[in-house]
Amino acid sequence: MASKGGPMVVGTDGTDFTHRERIAAQYQISAQNKSRLKYCIFFHYLLFFAMLAKLSADILDRLDIFILEIEELQIPKPLWWEYIWCISLLLSFLGLAAIRKNRIKTMKQYMYGIIFFGFGPILYGAVYYFSEAWQYISTGDTEDIILWQDYPYALLWYAFIILAVQVHLFSLYFARNLVVAWTARGAKKVD
Repeated sequence: MASKGGPMVVGTDGTDFTHRERIAAQYQISAQNKSRLKYCIFFHYLLFFAMLAKLSADILDRLDIFILEIEELQIPKPLWWEYIWCISLLLSFLGLAAIRKNRIKTMKQYMYGIIFFGFGPILYGAVYYFSEAWQYISTGDTEDIILWQDYPYALLWYAFIILAVQVHLFSLYFARNLVVAWTARGAKKVD
Protein backbone atom coordinates (compact mmCIF):
# COMPACT_ATOMS: atom_id res chain seq x y z
CA MET A 1 0.00 0.00 0.00
CA ALA A 2 1.25 3.41 -0.83
CA SER A 3 0.54 6.14 1.62
CA LYS A 4 1.11 9.83 1.26
CA GLY A 5 4.78 10.52 1.67
CA GLY A 6 5.50 6.83 2.28
CA PRO A 7 7.45 4.34 0.24
CA MET A 8 6.23 3.82 -3.35
CA VAL A 9 6.46 0.77 -5.51
CA VAL A 10 9.11 1.21 -8.15
CA GLY A 11 7.69 2.05 -11.57
CA THR A 12 4.41 3.62 -10.47
CA ASP A 13 3.29 7.01 -9.35
CA GLY A 14 0.25 5.65 -7.44
CA THR A 15 -2.43 6.61 -9.98
CA ASP A 16 -2.71 3.25 -11.73
CA PHE A 17 -5.49 2.04 -9.43
CA THR A 18 -8.27 3.81 -11.35
CA HIS A 19 -8.63 1.09 -13.98
CA ARG A 20 -8.99 -1.64 -11.36
CA GLU A 21 -11.71 -0.15 -9.15
CA ARG A 22 -14.57 -0.02 -11.62
CA ILE A 23 -17.90 -1.73 -11.21
CA ALA A 24 -19.74 -2.77 -14.34
CA ALA A 25 -22.61 -0.43 -15.21
CA GLN A 26 -25.30 -3.11 -15.01
CA TYR A 27 -24.29 -3.94 -11.42
CA GLN A 28 -24.41 -0.28 -10.43
CA ILE A 29 -27.81 0.11 -12.08
CA SER A 30 -29.04 -3.05 -10.39
CA ALA A 31 -27.93 -1.98 -6.91
CA GLN A 32 -29.34 1.51 -7.33
CA ASN A 33 -32.71 0.37 -8.65
CA LYS A 34 -33.05 -2.37 -6.03
CA SER A 35 -32.75 0.26 -3.34
CA ARG A 36 -35.21 2.58 -5.05
CA LEU A 37 -37.73 -0.19 -5.61
CA LYS A 38 -37.55 -1.09 -1.92
CA TYR A 39 -38.44 2.52 -1.09
CA CYS A 40 -41.39 2.35 -3.48
CA ILE A 41 -42.58 -0.85 -1.84
CA PHE A 42 -42.26 0.84 1.56
CA PHE A 43 -44.48 3.72 0.35
CA HIS A 44 -46.88 1.13 -1.05
CA TYR A 45 -47.13 -0.31 2.47
CA LEU A 46 -47.89 3.16 3.84
CA LEU A 47 -50.66 3.62 1.28
CA PHE A 48 -51.99 0.17 2.17
CA PHE A 49 -52.22 1.09 5.85
CA ALA A 50 -54.08 4.28 4.92
CA MET A 51 -56.50 2.17 2.87
CA LEU A 52 -56.79 -0.35 5.69
CA ALA A 53 -57.71 2.46 8.09
CA LYS A 54 -60.45 3.49 5.66
CA LEU A 55 -61.68 -0.09 5.30
CA SER A 56 -61.51 -0.84 9.02
CA ALA A 57 -65.11 0.21 9.69
CA ASP A 58 -66.44 -2.13 7.02
CA ILE A 59 -64.16 -4.99 8.07
CA LEU A 60 -65.23 -4.65 11.71
CA ASP A 61 -68.90 -4.55 10.66
CA ARG A 62 -68.45 -7.76 8.69
CA LEU A 63 -66.81 -9.38 11.72
CA ASP A 64 -69.67 -8.08 13.88
CA ILE A 65 -67.32 -6.08 16.09
CA PHE A 66 -68.59 -2.76 17.38
CA ILE A 67 -66.14 -0.01 18.30
CA LEU A 68 -67.90 3.24 19.10
CA GLU A 69 -65.01 5.54 18.15
CA ILE A 70 -64.79 4.06 14.65
CA GLU A 71 -68.56 4.09 14.18
CA GLU A 72 -68.70 7.77 15.14
CA LEU A 73 -66.37 8.62 12.24
CA GLN A 74 -69.17 7.65 9.83
CA ILE A 75 -66.79 6.40 7.18
CA PRO A 76 -68.60 5.83 3.88
CA LYS A 77 -69.05 2.25 2.74
CA PRO A 78 -66.18 1.02 0.57
CA LEU A 79 -66.48 0.12 -3.07
CA TRP A 80 -65.19 -3.15 -4.51
CA TRP A 81 -62.15 -1.50 -6.15
CA GLU A 82 -60.75 -0.58 -2.73
CA TYR A 83 -60.52 -4.24 -1.71
CA ILE A 84 -59.08 -5.24 -5.08
CA TRP A 85 -56.39 -2.57 -4.76
CA CYS A 86 -55.36 -4.11 -1.42
CA ILE A 87 -54.37 -7.28 -3.30
CA SER A 88 -51.56 -5.27 -4.86
CA LEU A 89 -49.77 -5.29 -1.51
CA LEU A 90 -49.30 -9.05 -1.80
CA LEU A 91 -47.37 -8.43 -5.00
CA SER A 92 -44.71 -6.61 -3.02
CA PHE A 93 -43.56 -9.99 -1.74
CA LEU A 94 -42.99 -11.05 -5.35
CA GLY A 95 -40.98 -7.90 -5.98
CA LEU A 96 -38.87 -8.36 -2.86
CA ALA A 97 -38.22 -12.02 -3.72
CA ALA A 98 -37.16 -11.04 -7.22
CA ILE A 99 -34.80 -8.41 -5.80
CA ARG A 100 -33.22 -10.90 -3.43
CA LYS A 101 -32.47 -13.52 -6.08
CA ASN A 102 -32.27 -11.36 -9.25
CA ARG A 103 -35.11 -13.29 -10.88
CA ILE A 104 -36.32 -11.80 -14.12
CA LYS A 105 -39.47 -13.89 -14.41
CA THR A 106 -40.61 -13.05 -10.88
CA MET A 107 -39.94 -9.36 -11.45
CA LYS A 108 -42.04 -9.45 -14.61
CA GLN A 109 -44.86 -11.12 -12.65
CA TYR A 110 -44.58 -8.30 -10.11
CA MET A 111 -44.82 -5.74 -12.90
CA TYR A 112 -47.88 -7.35 -14.49
CA GLY A 113 -49.55 -7.65 -11.10
CA ILE A 114 -48.98 -3.97 -10.33
CA ILE A 115 -50.49 -3.04 -13.68
CA PHE A 116 -53.55 -5.22 -13.11
CA PHE A 117 -54.17 -4.96 -9.34
CA GLY A 118 -52.55 -1.58 -8.75
CA PHE A 119 -53.46 0.57 -11.73
CA GLY A 120 -56.73 -1.16 -12.64
CA PRO A 121 -58.62 -0.34 -9.43
CA ILE A 122 -57.01 3.10 -9.18
CA LEU A 123 -58.13 3.94 -12.71
CA TYR A 124 -61.65 2.78 -11.89
CA GLY A 125 -61.68 4.97 -8.76
CA ALA A 126 -60.44 7.98 -10.72
CA VAL A 127 -63.23 7.57 -13.28
CA TYR A 128 -65.84 6.89 -10.58
CA TYR A 129 -65.08 10.04 -8.57
CA PHE A 130 -64.29 12.31 -11.52
CA SER A 131 -67.73 13.93 -11.85
CA GLU A 132 -67.93 14.84 -8.16
CA ALA A 133 -64.38 16.16 -8.09
CA TRP A 134 -64.92 18.19 -11.26
CA GLN A 135 -68.19 19.59 -9.93
CA TYR A 136 -66.51 20.74 -6.71
CA ILE A 137 -63.45 22.16 -8.47
CA SER A 138 -65.43 24.03 -11.12
CA THR A 139 -68.30 25.36 -8.98
CA GLY A 140 -67.20 25.01 -5.37
CA ASP A 141 -70.70 23.76 -4.62
CA THR A 142 -70.96 21.07 -1.92
CA GLU A 143 -74.72 20.48 -2.13
CA ASP A 144 -74.80 17.48 -4.45
CA ILE A 145 -71.52 15.83 -3.47
CA ILE A 146 -70.56 13.47 -0.68
CA LEU A 147 -68.72 15.10 2.21
CA TRP A 148 -66.72 13.37 4.91
CA GLN A 149 -65.65 15.46 7.91
CA ASP A 150 -66.62 18.54 5.83
CA TYR A 151 -64.17 17.64 3.05
CA PRO A 152 -65.25 16.58 -0.45
CA TYR A 153 -64.94 12.81 -0.46
CA ALA A 154 -63.94 12.70 -4.13
CA LEU A 155 -61.00 15.07 -3.57
CA LEU A 156 -59.78 12.96 -0.66
CA TRP A 157 -59.81 9.97 -2.99
CA TYR A 158 -57.97 11.92 -5.66
CA ALA A 159 -55.22 12.73 -3.17
CA PHE A 160 -54.86 9.00 -2.52
CA ILE A 161 -55.07 8.16 -6.22
CA ILE A 162 -52.34 10.64 -7.17
CA LEU A 163 -50.00 9.21 -4.54
CA ALA A 164 -50.78 5.63 -5.55
CA VAL A 165 -50.22 6.37 -9.24
CA GLN A 166 -46.83 7.88 -8.45
CA VAL A 167 -45.78 4.93 -6.30
CA HIS A 168 -46.91 2.42 -8.93
CA LEU A 169 -45.29 4.31 -11.81
CA PHE A 170 -41.96 4.56 -10.01
CA SER A 171 -42.21 0.90 -8.99
CA LEU A 172 -42.73 -0.13 -12.60
CA TYR A 173 -39.91 2.11 -13.78
CA PHE A 174 -37.40 0.73 -11.29
CA ALA A 175 -38.56 -2.85 -11.88
CA ARG A 176 -38.12 -2.39 -15.63
CA ASN A 177 -34.64 -0.99 -15.08
CA LEU A 178 -33.80 -4.05 -13.01
CA VAL A 179 -35.05 -6.42 -15.70
CA VAL A 180 -32.95 -4.59 -18.30
CA ALA A 181 -29.86 -4.65 -16.06
CA TRP A 182 -30.28 -8.32 -15.20
CA THR A 183 -30.81 -9.22 -18.85
CA ALA A 184 -27.74 -7.20 -19.90
CA ARG A 185 -25.64 -9.08 -17.40
CA GLY A 186 -26.17 -12.19 -19.45
CA ALA A 187 -26.91 -14.41 -16.47
CA LYS A 188 -30.61 -14.89 -16.78
CA LYS A 189 -31.99 -16.35 -13.59
CA VAL A 190 -35.36 -17.87 -14.26
CA ASP A 191 -37.48 -19.77 -11.75
